[in-house]
Amino acid sequence: MIELDGVRVEVADYAAGARGPAKVLLDRLNLTLAEQRIALVGSNGSGKSTLLKLLNGLILPSDGTVSVAGLDTRKHGKAVRQRVGYVFTDPLAQLVMSTPLDDVQLSLRPLIKNKGERREKARDLLAQRGLLHTADQSIYDLSGGERQLVSLTTVLAVEPDIIVADEPTTLLDLRNRYLLRRVFSELPHQIIVSTHDLDVAGDMDRVIWLEGGAVVEDGVPSNVLAHYRDAMALR
Repeated sequence: MIELDGVRVEVADYAAGARGPAKVLLDRLNLTLAEQRIALVGSNGSGKSTLLKLLNGLILPSDGTVSVAGLDTRKHGKAVRQRVGYVFTDPLAQLVMSTPLDDVQLSLRPLIKNKGERREKARDLLAQRGLLHTADQSIYDLSGGERQLVSLTTVLAVEPDIIVADEPTTLLDLRNRYLLRRVFSELPHQIIVSTHDLDVAGDMDRVIWLEGGAVVEDGVPSNVLAHYRDAMALR
């Protein structure tokens, strides 16, 4: 379970001058994230990505606390990141090796010291995602969906309890969006996504609507998304 208690995130607003006033990205959030599937929706700049990065300690709150299974992200960042895997919007920001096999092996390096065993485990993980045929291909030769699934596989390789994904379908065509939705539905992990894809949000158990760094509405997808659609249509 993830808990945010009085969380505020602010940064210097350099657009207002070299020593400009603070810009508030999130303001006094109090949330308990316990459901198996949670979506964050809201306009660009609403705070969705900032909130996701708080959940595995990629950024720390300016005030308040974020805890994962009782571990404070400020004090136990490494342990939190072992529990919470992060999937970026653009897989090329996450994949650093030349082939999927090499990337998954890199993730496995802290867990499996023997090179041969590590290679076989990486091949097995790719096979589980239907990606074994891509193992030795260049990352740049893969489709967008294949890259995103390879990124997810590198995250799953380190056996986290929670997956957070920042707009994971943004760069995907319709076929690959369906594919990723199916993969998410089959995973046993807690999954928390930020998304503009309301079909993805509708698959979840809970939707949190953010605007201006604050929660506008929080509840079951059918209710929240209906109100969110209405509000966006009026803008």
